[in-house]
Formats: sequence, structure tokens, C-alpha cells
Amino acid sequence: MTTALPLPRTLAGGGLNALRRQPLLVVLTLMVLVFQLTTGSFLDAGNLRGIATDAATLAIVAVPLALLVISGYLDLSVGSTLALGGLVGGWLAGQQHQSPVVAVLGALAVGAAVGAVNGILCCYLGLSAFIVTLGMLTAVRGLAQQLFPLPLSSFGSGFAWLGGSRIAGIDAPVVLAALVLVAGAAFLALTPGGRHVFAIGVNREAAYLSGINVRRMPFALFVVTGVAAALAGAIKASVLDSAVAGTSGAGFELTVLTAVLLGGVALTGGSGSVFGVLLGVLFLGSLQNGLTLLNVPAFWQQMAQGTALVAGAALACFGPRATR
Repeated sequence: MTTALPLPRTLAGGGLNALRRQPLLVVLTLMVLVFQLTTGSFLDAGNLRGIATDAATLAIVAVPLALLVISGYLDLSVGSTLALGGLVGGWLAGQQHQSPVVAVLGALAVGAAVGAVNGILCCYLGLSAFIVTLGMLTAVRGLAQQLFPLPLSSFGSGFAWLGGSRIAGIDAPVVLAALVLVAGAAFLALTPGGRHVFAIGVNREAAYLSGINVRRMPFALFVVTGVAAALAGAIKASVLDSAVAGTSGAGFELTVLTAVLLGGVALTGGSGSVFGVLLGVLFLGSLQNGLTLLNVPAFWQQMAQGTALVAGAALACFGPRATR
């Protein structure tokens, strides 16, 4: 019989207590006020829409990656998977003249394959997730450059719908991101699988003795993370109407990891919330947008993001953890 374990609260269960335990919320609020006072246009509707659209692909990947990290694993190959997924989707839509549905499904299949390889090596063969996914980061990027040595473009109006259309007046990527956020929060708060994710991250051996399959759930999360990265790649390719193997998604793995850590997800596993991840995503999106409005040079923006990653690691190690 599976024994129920006391676990951290999530977005649906934490309520106001979760808000009080998110110092990033205070920092984000202060940062927004500073940017509004210094630029005068940060809170304009058009600018906020731009922030939401730019942050959507980050949120789509950050949520499943956060679940993976909560379970005690890590995936550093999401940037390369994003690139390969976008290239495959664009190639199917533009060069092979497939329908947008087939193109997107092809991209998702590629992401699932990369995630499955990561999952088999890490969950079933017991290899280090850091080493495996770091190697896959390079291997998948190399595969993308081998398959698509030249930039791709002109994917057609059908494929452009994915990143450029609106659903009920809201940009499609934002709608997709919202669905991912709600699904992730509901999964953690309302399903046995969500409790198992926390249990595996808190104590893998205890979870095993409680009757939890400690391999199957992290494996599934690796696959879902790969699918999400490929979907983000397809969205980016749709928005830009182009994809380049060498540069698409470069550094994305660090950006999404920064969002996850800033959101209070413990790198050691066992703690975190989707609400925190949302704050991390909004913080990075607002930071980049505000610095751009202030005409801050790109290298200072990179330094700011690097500082945010260090701050996120510090919050993960020393910040308040969810109650049990």
C-alpha cells in the first residue's frame, strides 16, 4: 500500500501564505515601479503585452523544468532542443509543405525523443543528469547543425499562426503559456503524481519504500520538458519566420534555469511552486524589457541576468521553503 507523505504546498494550496513566502514578489513590484518612474511607458498596455508575449515561451519550458528539478533532476539541453524543434517544424512547414499541424507535431516528436533519451540515461541507467544533459546540449546542437547547415526561413502563413495569431484577443503564445501554468499547478496540487514528484525530490529512497515508482515519473517529466522545449522552438520559429541551427535557443537553458531558481525551486529537489516559477519568468521578462527601454547596452543586460542567476541560487539555498 502506498503511504501518503506530508509534502510542500503548491499554488492552489498555499494561498496567501505562499505570497508571503515569495520575496521575489516584493522585488518584482519595486522593479516595476522603478522602471515606470524612469521610462514613463513601462506599464503601457502595448509594452505589457510585449513582455507577456516574450515571456510566454520561457514560461512554457520553465514549468515542466521546475517539476523536473523538484523531483531531483535537471535538464540543461532545453536550449538545443528548442533549436532542433523549431528547425524541424519550420522545415516541415516551409520546405516540405506539410500542414501546420503536421509541422508542429513533428517538432514535438523531436522534443519527446530528446527527452526520452535523457530520461532513459538518467532515470533507468542512473547516470548524472547534469553530465548527461550537458552532453546532450552539445550533441543535439551538433545534430541540428548537421541536419540544417543553412538558415531556414519562409515557413508559410499557416505556420505563422502559432506565434502570430490571437485567441479571444490574447496572443496565442500567451494563451498556451497560461494553459501550461494552470496544468502544472493543478498537477502538483490535485493529483497523486504531483505528490509523488515532491516525495521523490525530498527522499528518493523513502519514496521507493512507500511504493512510488521513482523512475517512471522523472522519466515522464524529462519527456514533457523536451516536448515543451520543442514547442517553444516552434513558436519562436513561427514568430521570426526563420531558424538558425547555430544560434536559435543559445543560452536559453541558463535563462529558464534562472527563472526556475528565482521562483524558489530548490536545486536539490523537493521544494517549489508554479506560482514562484511564474514570478521568476515575469521578473526576467520585466528586467530585460525595462533595461531595453532604458537603452542599457547588451553586455550590461547579460551581467544583470547572470547576477539574477546567482541570486536565484542563493534564494534556492537560503530562502524560505514551502511549509509541509
